[in-house]
Amino acid sequence: MKLALDHLVVAAPDLDAGTDYVAGVLGIAPQGGGAHAAMGTHNRVLGLFGGIYLEVIAIDPAAAAPARPRWFGLDTEAVQQRLRDGPFLLHWAARVERPADLGRWQAQYPERIAPVIPMSRGSLHWRITVPADGSLPAWAGEAGSAGDGALPSLIQWDVAAHPGASLPRQDLALRRLGARHPRAELLRQGLAWLGADHLVAVEQDDGAPELIAEIETAQGIRTLR
Repeated sequence: MKLALDHLVVAAPDLDAGTDYVAGVLGIAPQGGGAHAAMGTHNRVLGLFGGIYLEVIAIDPAAAAPARPRWFGLDTEAVQQRLRDGPFLLHWAARVERPADLGRWQAQYPERIAPVIPMSRGSLHWRITVPADGSLPAWAGEAGSAGDGALPSLIQWDVAAHPGASLPRQDLALRRLGARHPRAELLRQGLAWLGADHLVAVEQDDGAPELIAEIETAQGIRTLR
């Protein structure tokens, strides 16, 4: 089974900072979005060519603390430390298309796929994989694990049409999603098993893990990282 690239996740200390960061790089500001009550977060979104979209996500200061750790590692010290330096491209999600079913797939391989939780925002309903501790997904091997935002969360939409199709069309197209990681080979193994290795180019780099999106704009190629 081959997965599809669903959306990119830009984490921000607050939505205004994240919106300004994306607008400064791409020339167009994310808008709309809303709150995720179960996670205590909120977002703004920006459509890209082909139905892919980008979301800016931040902890919602007006929301009650969730009953569980927030998704995408937002409660972890590692992510919070990076956010002190400003917004950054944290993560991405890969879509499971029907007739495959994300819940059944996870039940078959619970040691490899994180628990699936139902989510909603307004009229949108979806299921997404989130580790119980809220951490970013990781692929385990004999020498450790690899993830750090480069291994995708898995998502399946329970709506008639993908939400990216309803976003305003912009002159923005994702040309390349790349990742640099000190355990690149282990990361490639996980991506291949998931059926997502065609969606992200992984490079060996002994520095800090990094996710990079090259996006074509009216002003040329711009890079989110």
